[in-house]
Amino acid sequence: MKTLLASAIAATLLLAAPALAMSEADCKAEFTKADANKDGALTNTETSRYATAMQIAGKAMPADGRMTEAVFLENCKADVFMTQKAEAAKQPDAVQKTDVGAPLKGANSFTETQAKDRAVAAGFADVSGLKKDDDGIWRGTASKNGKSGNVAIDFKGNVVSN
Repeated sequence: MKTLLASAIAATLLLAAPALAMSEADCKAEFTKADANKDGALTNTETSRYATAMQIAGKAMPADGRMTEAVFLENCKADVFMTQKAEAAKQPDAVQKTDVGAPLKGANSFTETQAKDRAVAAGFADVSGLKKDDDGIWRGTASKNGKSGNVAIDFKGNVVSN
């Protein structure tokens, strides 16, 4: 009976664990892609979205402002950058967990700066013109992969574009 109960508890814990955390190989590939100047560390514009994701997660950037591969991998494998394999398969540059139906209506307590931070952490640049609409959704414009468009950030931190 104890064995059966222990097996049931273990199965429940396995099912509850996040299945979409990135593997070390996935994280290394992401780092290689982000390290545009190939100097072995992310700095300035290379680290923008990752540094913002760390800030949102309450993690401190290294004091020298350089994110080494080791620091990147540690945070990537801990899912600080919120990358999901399933989302990445659909959109290779996606870094934001997105709820079905997002953006979701609801009371949004994010400030404009916090909403912008979520968009930057999701890989968007040039985020501007954010205004909160009557549904509690921050809407504005941004660019990603050289393409400009609309961006929306809901009360749960979902970032979507169209």
